[in-house]
Amino acid sequence: MNPWNERFQGEDYIFGTEANVFIADMHKKLALSGDALAIAEGEGRNAVYLAREGMKVTVWDYAESGLDKAKRLAAANGVSIHTELVDLQEAQWTKDLWDEIICVFGHFPKELRTKTLAGVREAVKPGGYFLTEVYSVHQIPYRSGGPQDQQFLYTPADILEPFADWRIVHFFMGEVVRQEGQGHQGLSHVIQFAGQKPLK
Repeated sequence: MNPWNERFQGEDYIFGTEANVFIADMHKKLALSGDALAIAEGEGRNAVYLAREGMKVTVWDYAESGLDKAKRLAAANGVSIHTELVDLQEAQWTKDLWDEIICVFGHFPKELRTKTLAGVREAVKPGGYFLTEVYSVHQIPYRSGGPQDQQFLYTPADILEPFADWRIVHFFMGEVVRQEGQGHQGLSHVIQFAGQKPLK
């Protein structure tokens, strides 16, 4: 059993049931619609939010227990989502498929991070968006969530370089307060990015 599958076994939603504040605010600002993919989505809070906003949502995670809870959360909110058990090491990225891809606190070793962001770049439709909030390399002393190993944390270049030719709608690195279940509590140091893929 992988550690996340074990972690999501309990009844409580570790990161809460409400969407990440940045994702919710930016999604509304951009008035996005269509097909969305939520990667490394865990227990489904952000995916359910997108479904409530009228999007057709697919969830990728490699913890089956998280996907089960995501489906339960969707049912409790009167929406449906499509879930797929996906290990990002083996993910198949279809070109120009998604109107929106989101990744909220998805932290991976550098090689997998590079591979995943290249996949995102490929899979967003021209004119579509990638939205992400992740912990920066300055997060560890804050003790408010996230990996305690710096190789899993992000620098601005990790995000900006793969999307250098995209239209940057929003980029921020700095302090925010997050109250997301037991998992993310208090002052945090994050990177936020919202980018639009160029039209062909």
